[in-house]
Amino acid sequence: MAGALLNTMRLAKAGVVLASHSVRFVPKGTPEPLPFKLARWATLPIRVVAAPFQIGKPREQRLSRALAALGPSYIKLGQFLATRGDIIGPELQGDLKHLQDRMPAFSMAEARRAIESSLGGRLEDHFVEFGPPVAAASIAQVHKAVVLENGERRTVAVKILRPGIEKRFKRDLDSYFFAARTIERWHKPSRRLRPVAVVENLERTTELEMDLRLEAAAMSEMAENLQPGEGFRVPAVDWRRTAKRVLTTEWIDGIPIGEKAALAAAGHDVHALGMTVIRSFLMHAMRDGFFHADMHQGNLFVDKAGTVVAVDFGIMGRLGPREQRFLAAILHGLITRDYRRAAEVHFWAGYVPPHHPVEVFAQALRAIGEPIHGKTASEISMADLLGQLFAYTDVFDMQTRPELILLQKSMVIVEGVARSLNPSLNMWVAAGPIAKDWVESNLSVMGRLKDAGDSAAILAKLAADLPVFLTSAERAVTALGVMAEGGVRLDDETIERLAQKQSRHGRWRTAALWVAAIALAVLALGQAGTISP
Repeated sequence: MAGALLNTMRLAKAGVVLASHSVRFVPKGTPEPLPFKLARWATLPIRVVAAPFQIGKPREQRLSRALAALGPSYIKLGQFLATRGDIIGPELQGDLKHLQDRMPAFSMAEARRAIESSLGGRLEDHFVEFGPPVAAASIAQVHKAVVLENGERRTVAVKILRPGIEKRFKRDLDSYFFAARTIERWHKPSRRLRPVAVVENLERTTELEMDLRLEAAAMSEMAENLQPGEGFRVPAVDWRRTAKRVLTTEWIDGIPIGEKAALAAAGHDVHALGMTVIRSFLMHAMRDGFFHADMHQGNLFVDKAGTVVAVDFGIMGRLGPREQRFLAAILHGLITRDYRRAAEVHFWAGYVPPHHPVEVFAQALRAIGEPIHGKTASEISMADLLGQLFAYTDVFDMQTRPELILLQKSMVIVEGVARSLNPSLNMWVAAGPIAKDWVESNLSVMGRLKDAGDSAAILAKLAADLPVFLTSAERAVTALGVMAEGGVRLDDETIERLAQKQSRHGRWRTAALWVAAIALAVLALGQAGTISP
């Protein structure tokens, strides 16, 4: 009871701040749960008094200003909700693009205490020079420093977590969970959006961001994935001076990628840089299944050699082999206009509940796919496309899996960065070779599964990483292995029955892969003529 009262008070305080900035509690046209109606009525006097002070201030920035005023955890919540247009609506999602993750810096004395506590000894034991903060965000701030190794001076960047940030986030996350559970209890339409799962995902994301060793590991992993000639790199990690609350990396002496005029003045080909940004992201997502999920302009620099360098690896995205292969099958159906096939894949995987007709879902895919064909990249609005996708997830009762929406969100950000460098960038040319290779390599597996005469031996080999057609992977591998030894072959009808059985017993309840697949299709359509149906 005490916890509920405390969380109610915290949320009431946040509600007052939102009301003082004239922020609506729910998107326009969305039915209000009872608690939200009560909050709106209770804060009416505050909104009336505050209204004159909002005159002249950009309306589209009110939500961003309110969240910034509420502090670090609300800034992070706003950044997270900016990826969930299906929850907050396109208008509030547009408002959140103005949210800047900037906070006042904490003191040099606190920075010293954090370093000495994490690394041991005195600050001077680790750094021969240690400057004031050069950037301060909601979770951490960055200092420029110098280390001495083998008689050589090397400039480094030192990222330090804010003092007490873990405690602050835990307290606010308790309030978010309380609010999410209340919404699910009182507002049935919201249950499909799984607000509790959204907060759980936010909790996992922030936990990862608050262990800087994990960020260092992400940088190291991506560095290993990179291949010569990509025009993209990541800073080297100084593991000796890295701990849970302190991360030390190579200092990047480059031009921010958002400073187009400075890049051109330095002799860099800004159009080529735009191509590098989009191609690098696609290679990491498609080829490696591991991508930087926060590649906005503030996290990208261009060094003297013209190489794009990414920083801030706190938010990363992953695609597993199963997800990549089903994305390939869906993508192939859209590119080749085989909407029936793309629809069937959804039903086999359990993305769409079986009470919906396959033909109707194929019709919905056609409504999305056909307008894209024959258009140039500049004629396609990613925002409008994603809005249509999210609308269909509701129509077809498709459950969302929040963490996979990172791919969709990241593609929108990267597309924006690339086009800021080259507004006429041809996305088809940029994405074509990468998407073609990825689709063909993935479909080489899916094609073998669907081709007439699929052998049980092939199914046994793939059962571990394809959707489990029987009730467990072990049963599938064992049963199919026995059939393979006996020379038994499964026809298409049998495969379909097994898939339907699995769909009834335990479906992948996600719409995020579908959203990501179609967004990728937008990038790959330029190669449609080179991919065989």
